[in-house]
Amino acid sequence: MSGPPPPGQQPSPQQMAAMQQQMAMEAQKRGMTPQQFQQWQRQQIEDDAKKAGMTFEQYVNKLKRQAYEQHMAQQQQMAQQQAAQQSGQPQAQGQGGQQVPITPGAPDPKALALAKWLRGQDLKSRTCILNGQRKDMFRVKRALRALQSPAYKTACSKNPLLPSVTDAATASETFKLLPLSLLALRVSKSDPHEGHNHGPSPKSQKRVKGLWTVKIEQQQDISDDLHYVWLYEGPQWRTKMYAAGALVVIMALVMFPLWPIKLRIGVWYLSMGMLGLIGLFFAMAIFRAILFAVTYFAVPPGLWLYPNLFEDVGFFDSFRPVWGWSEDKKKKKNKKNKDGTASTESKKSSKTSEKAKSSGTSAATAKATATTPASDLKNRDLKPRIEEVEDD
Repeated sequence: MSGPPPPGQQPSPQQMAAMQQQMAMEAQKRGMTPQQFQQWQRQQIEDDAKKAGMTFEQYVNKLKRQAYEQHMAQQQQMAQQQAAQQSGQPQAQGQGGQQVPITPGAPDPKALALAKWLRGQDLKSRTCILNGQRKDMFRVKRALRALQSPAYKTACSKNPLLPSVTDAATASETFKLLPLSLLALRVSKSDPHEGHNHGPSPKSQKRVKGLWTVKIEQQQDISDDLHYVWLYEGPQWRTKMYAAGALVVIMALVMFPLWPIKLRIGVWYLSMGMLGLIGLFFAMAIFRAILFAVTYFAVPPGLWLYPNLFEDVGFFDSFRPVWGWSEDKKKKKNKKNKDGTASTESKKSSKTSEKAKSSGTSAATAKATATTPASDLKNRDLKPRIEEVEDD
């Protein structure tokens, strides 16, 4: 790609031919000859130079320098894009559809304010797995709806860092601040064993329903159906508070010899009480095992003290009942099934009784209408009644 020559350097023959061709095309668009177009362009440059307070040569050199700097900036941008594509670095879509490489650094304050506000909104996020970590994932269309909502306008009036949004285009431009500051990146669903032959079979692999394993896409485009994942976790005040509390507890335990004598005596009595409770529990477990072993041969099927002690029940239910006869697992299952069928049968019987009652009342009303004389039916007011219903 041939660009403008550096200031103070003569253009090459190829550059001269390209400039003449471009000048002929511009003259043809305006309905002029190349000579007329050149004179008109010179007159425009002289007028601009007078407005800028420069001579013709100074203004021409300034235009050449600006064109050269613009050309070098374009070449540098193209080189950065090629390097980003080779290294796999994510790129965000900038203005005019150009891909802008995302470079790590301090996030933009506007992007931080936007991320804080969006994190507080109901974007119907779902949990996904990114690089072995759980992250919150959301769809772009929900974020764009939130940015065009009245709540965002109210937040903009309170927080001057939030960018203003007037339509869908400005909402998309505002959303681009998130990937440019590495606060949220576009992801897509991926298979963790893709490209490997050691992956487990679909039958043996246990996966949570709705839990995606995702990967970051290189092109950070913006569309309604695309998914983004939050890299911004928000203020970690709760984690910091837990860490500070754990540190205080550890320091208090380490400095136990410096405690007052009364506190140390109280902790000693408390520890002895806890050890006594634990010892009592083990003693009770050993005693109930011995009692069951004796009664298993003496009075089969055996007697258990606190039969629900090691069952999956609540704390108080573990000590109810105080004793009970041993039961087989099959009998327990059959008992549970019988209890379940009995409850379903009781429900069915209650429903049938209700139906019988309703049918009995309908039959009674039908019998009453059949026994009423025809004179009473004639004298009955049969005019239609109109009822007014209020709108919701």
